[in-house]
Amino acid sequence: MASEIHMPDPVCLIENINEELTANPEALKILSAIKQPLVVVAIVGLYRTGKSYLMNKLAGKTQGFSVGSTVQSHTKGIWMWCVPHPKEPNQTLVLLDTEGLGDVEKVDEKNDTKIFALAILLSSTVVYNTMNKIDQEAMDLLHNVTELTNLLRARSSPDPDKTEDAADFVNFFPDLVWTLRDFFLELKIEGKAITVDEYLENSLRLKEGTDESAKKFNLPRLCIQKFFPTKKCFIFELPTNWKKLGQLKSLHDDELEPIFVQQVEEFCSYIFNHSKVKTLPGDIKVNGPCLEELVQTYVNAISSGLLPCMDNAVLTLAQTENMAAVQKAIAHYDQQMGQKVQLPTDTLQELLDLHKATQKEAMEVFMKSSFKDEDQKFQKELETQLEAKREEFCKQNLQASSDRCSALLQDIFSPLEEEVNQGIYAKPGGHRLYIQKIQSLTDNYYQMPRKGIQAEETLQKYLLSKESVGDAILQTDMTLTAKEKELEEERLKAEAAQAEARRLAAIQRQNELRMKETERLHQEQIRQMERDKANMLAEQRRAQERQIQEEARRVQARLQAENLRLQNQLQNLHRTARSSNDPCVVL
Repeated sequence: MASEIHMPDPVCLIENINEELTANPEALKILSAIKQPLVVVAIVGLYRTGKSYLMNKLAGKTQGFSVGSTVQSHTKGIWMWCVPHPKEPNQTLVLLDTEGLGDVEKVDEKNDTKIFALAILLSSTVVYNTMNKIDQEAMDLLHNVTELTNLLRARSSPDPDKTEDAADFVNFFPDLVWTLRDFFLELKIEGKAITVDEYLENSLRLKEGTDESAKKFNLPRLCIQKFFPTKKCFIFELPTNWKKLGQLKSLHDDELEPIFVQQVEEFCSYIFNHSKVKTLPGDIKVNGPCLEELVQTYVNAISSGLLPCMDNAVLTLAQTENMAAVQKAIAHYDQQMGQKVQLPTDTLQELLDLHKATQKEAMEVFMKSSFKDEDQKFQKELETQLEAKREEFCKQNLQASSDRCSALLQDIFSPLEEEVNQGIYAKPGGHRLYIQKIQSLTDNYYQMPRKGIQAEETLQKYLLSKESVGDAILQTDMTLTAKEKELEEERLKAEAAQAEARRLAAIQRQNELRMKETERLHQEQIRQMERDKANMLAEQRRAQERQIQEEARRVQARLQAENLRLQNQLQNLHRTARSSNDPCVVL
């Protein structure tokens, strides 16, 4: 965002040391960090004409660009001040204050041409600052634009007599704002009041005729009309009295002439509202890195004595930007693949799908950052690099899969190898146990996730490498099994004999037990017989006793009956006696 730009003071963008132009790395670094489109406003004109004052006003500061109060030029080279655009938050305003033209201290007059040319090349709006009025001297100074016909030639072999070559670049030239300082003329033509812009257009009107004088008069005007179709003019009256002009940078607005303050405000408002983003052929919007490349391209070309061709400059810029776009796309690809891809992938198609999706993103990144890749040279280069990246990822995927599978096999099968070394399977039946263990560990291996496309091949190679171990275990198993069979037969015979002996001993024990049981039963029978006999005798005794008792009861009953009979007879006798009154009868 423009609000993030923090540049408290201007820095020198292009240094002019001993009339040799060089780009300042510090300023280039500042440009490289600005990603927004740039509105570049440069001011050119004679030295000591107050250019820096206007640029400070555009920056919204009272100080910044050097404002001198002597006859000596203060600004050397081109100074840059990047500030937030006051009207467009998504753009950055770049102010370029140029070294004054016509400095009497200069040795090489061509130095002025170079400064002027760089201001034109780098800006989207160029402010041409002159004194008092538009005159032939000012036109002649601006005639440097004519030399830009060659400087900005559109074709490798242009015809200098054809103005169409330059016309191809009209849309990409900066807008021209002509400022007239300490203006004192009355804006009238033939007694009729005119506007400031009409005054400019009238000054650019061509003279009729074909003689050398007319050509000399018309040539700078033709150039201005051809190269600067968008033109604006501002006049500034004297800001204060002559005695205070040397203190202009320290004077407040209320200490200046109101009309001057108003004129400055109108000038700043126009710049803020009408200056466009710097644009190159192909509708390329210039940002910080782009302007950085342009500065280096133009300065290097001018310093080497060559006039930079716009096509070549754009081509150089395109190559630099497209190379950067390729690197940006590659960096995006590397970053995304690094985040998305976890090697090894389960299948090759999984990796290819991720590559395809990320490749598409990388191409989109390239397309957004590239320009004028007309023959798709850089796009093809990107495709080649991405293809190489894909191949490298495939190789890495194979290796990662192989490494992981080897590590898994080592981890899973190392206990088995330890058991083999300990001779656990060197026994009859050991081979069968070994094969069972191999199968169990293989199942464990298959269950492990993310082995990749080398899973089966690595496993088979490992198992193949262990066949000799299995064969040795099998051979040992067979040898020990044969001996074991012999021992087993002897053992079985011995066990059979022992079993027979145990059977006979068991039979003997059973017979002895039967005899003991028989004897026990016999004794029990005897005892039972004795008990039965005793019981029978006792029963007999009890029967006899019962019989005796019964007989006694019968005898007693007879006695009682007899006694009762006798009593009855006696009673009967008494009754008979009473009835007969027989005195002899006594009871």
